[in-house]
Amino acid sequence: MQRILGAMRRAIVDYKMVGDGDAIAVGISGGKDSLVLLTGLSKLREFIGIDYRLVGLSVDPCFHGKESDFTAVTALCERLGIQHIIRRSNLWEIVFVNHQETSPCSLCARIRRGMLHEMANEAGCNKIALGHHKDDAVETFIMNLFYEGRVGCFSPVSYLSRRDMEMIRPLCLCQERDIVSAARKEGLPIMAKSCPVDGETSRQKTKEWLAAMEKGEFPGLGKRLFGAMQRGSIDGW
Repeated sequence: MQRILGAMRRAIVDYKMVGDGDAIAVGISGGKDSLVLLTGLSKLREFIGIDYRLVGLSVDPCFHGKESDFTAVTALCERLGIQHIIRRSNLWEIVFVNHQETSPCSLCARIRRGMLHEMANEAGCNKIALGHHKDDAVETFIMNLFYEGRVGCFSPVSYLSRRDMEMIRPLCLCQERDIVSAARKEGLPIMAKSCPVDGETSRQKTKEWLAAMEKGEFPGLGKRLFGAMQRGSIDGW
């Protein structure tokens, strides 16, 4: 976890993500990234020298019409002294039944993000923290290039003008393998994946392609691509 905390602290300082008095809504899906993000932000409060408040927010897609069990996640929040707010939704019905999307990820993410923004407003937060990490950034860069023909990525910090709040990504300098290790060592209650298209998405294909390139002719490709994004100041990197 120490490596994660160091990278999070560097991201928060370098990109000016957090200031005194901030109320930060942490998006919690129940996956490894969001739980490491929540735990890391809680631990950082002890020594980073910035006074901020945390609230955990979860949007339940209710896949297959069933409510997800967040009991263990809520218990983690209670141990950390963080309020956990859960909102059940009809995302499953909208995306997979009504629209019958063949590529549902984009629509699902947009709706879920909108609900998180609304919940953050209601909780009195001025910032939303999401669990995207360094590998996500590289994969997004590749996907935008190959699928959309454009150079771009999500930003470490984004201003949401319609909500008058900032979206921050404190794990943006963390590598996925370190997040996996931290989640295991901390014994975090990672929820089982229930999305019907898990493992079949464009992101998964991109992840596998990048891994193949790194094992083959281009070892270190992800690191070089991330460096190129930073040197080119692409989308705030």
